[in-house]
Amino acid sequence: MNIKRCIISGSISLGISLAASPVFAAPPPICTSLPSESALQSALADAVGVAGNGGMGFNMWATIVAVDGTVCAVAFSGSSYKDQWLASRVISAQKANTANGLSLGEGSHIPPGSLFPNGLALSTANLYSAVQPGGSLYGLQHSNPVDPTVAYEGDASLFGTASDPLVGTRIGGINVFGGGLVLLTSGGLRMGGVGVSGDTSCTDHMVAWRVRHALGLDHFGPPGAPVSGVSGDKNHPDNIIFDIEETGNGGLLNPVGKLSRSEGGFGHPTCLNNPNPSILPAVQYP
Repeated sequence: MNIKRCIISGSISLGISLAASPVFAAPPPICTSLPSESALQSALADAVGVAGNGGMGFNMWATIVAVDGTVCAVAFSGSSYKDQWLASRVISAQKANTANGLSLGEGSHIPPGSLFPNGLALSTANLYSAVQPGGSLYGLQHSNPVDPTVAYEGDASLFGTASDPLVGTRIGGINVFGGGLVLLTSGGLRMGGVGVSGDTSCTDHMVAWRVRHALGLDHFGPPGAPVSGVSGDKNHPDNIIFDIEETGNGGLLNPVGKLSRSEGGFGHPTCLNNPNPSILPAVQYP
């Protein structure tokens, strides 16, 4: 009798455990209007191979989060999860969370008189200079840390699949270098964010931009009332900006240890085999 009870009890416990596990859970309802894992994987694979991305030519990870930060899809461009930097899986999710969490789209009920009445799209690349010591956002990168209880759990063989353990969780995190972009649907409505990681941060930005464009989620609203960016280029509003220059009278330390400053305050350092961001496709203004 005791053996029978143990078997029944164990079966019930296992069933409850499997039902509760994110491995077996479908993406939550908030994800239904966003691209699937297969759509993300296809867009990522195509974007990685485009000439002009710069960097080292490595495979990449990509993550999509919904407007509330819930992870909806995780994908990679290689043949298995071992073909990309493993650390970049979580970094890609962190980037998606940052771009979504620090951008506003049309319909955000922005108060009258705002500098950005229809919303502001910030890429993670736009944050680099502002978070350096002395910058207006210094310390931002230490806020909203990644949740380690969801970042590293689950079977690694499921990473980057439709059953990735991150799906359905809110991983959090703030990232301040290239590779994260807000997702905007028709009319400039914010839908979430996409993050890409696995190469230089400049190349991550290039690939993320191409992924967003391929997924059709780069709608910056009507031309007369668009969602704004900080790049100064209406065709690439939240593009990476390379305006960090050396200065002799104080400033930030650039990657080679010399004092420098970003002319517009949103600059990003150049990278190995630096790409040309002006070749990226223009955003849409439906």
